Amino acid sequence: MLRECRSLTLVVLSLAAALGASCGAVRAFDPNAGVTKESGPFALFKFGFSAYKNGRKDEAVEAYRYAAEKGHTASRWALANMYADGDGVTENDLEAFKIYSEIAENGVEPGSQDTGYFANALISLAGYYRRGIPDTPVAADLAQARQLYFQAASTFGVAEAQFQLAKMLLSGDGGSVNVQQAKKWLNRARKKGHAGAMGVFGNVIFQEGQTVRGLAYMTAALDQCSPKDRQWLQPMQEQAFSLATESDRRVAINMSHTIRTSEAD
Repeated sequence: MLRECRSLTLVVLSLAAALGASCGAVRAFDPNAGVTKESGPFALFKFGFSAYKNGRKDEAVEAYRYAAEKGHTASRWALANMYADGDGVTENDLEAFKIYSEIAENGVEPGSQDTGYFANALISLAGYYRRGIPDTPVAADLAQARQLYFQAASTFGVAEAQFQLAKMLLSGDGGSVNVQQAKKWLNRARKKGHAGAMGVFGNVIFQEGQTVRGLAYMTAALDQCSPKDRQWLQPMQEQAFSLATESDRRVAINMSHTIRTSEAD
């Protein structure tokens, strides 16, 4: 069983007493719900998932809580996400942090169906350690954030973890600057279709003097990114575009079409 997040133990234990009453008493299920708090964890999870999809988020939270108490990883993960997003419950980053930490502490068996939940819990924890949680015992710890991203990136190959790790390597957050390692992780993430990684990779090699290739990657990333990523990718691409010659721009645009096609394959 993977136990690489043992360093979270003291934080989890120190928070346990403070958070123990945070969930409070939950109401009983509707008698016609088809499940009770004594139902098996998977039945509770299925009910919670269905309730969530149908907009009955209060019932989803209740079901996930009961299943989480029985050790069901997917329910813990879903419940943590709801607390983190304020989705169906009052937003509570400290409670989300505690649940993600429990998932990380429990580890996962190789090949387990819970691997995805475990890896994503690591990424969520890394985000909390990267920024800290104001007015709580959870302080920013960039070295810990970097280590968690590394674990999710290397052990599980998660593109978002590879991207975030690369950004920390480029900025020197949580450790030394290492551009070559950053490029390695950006390459891995972009090959999985991560537009942000493709854009940052393009910017790095553009700064290194690979004007056409770098601009091509940034342009390809801009053409396939999400609206949220466009907010920071577009200014980056436009700045590079303004520095390139007209000839380099034309070649880069043509190359970007080839990149998009090859990345799609």
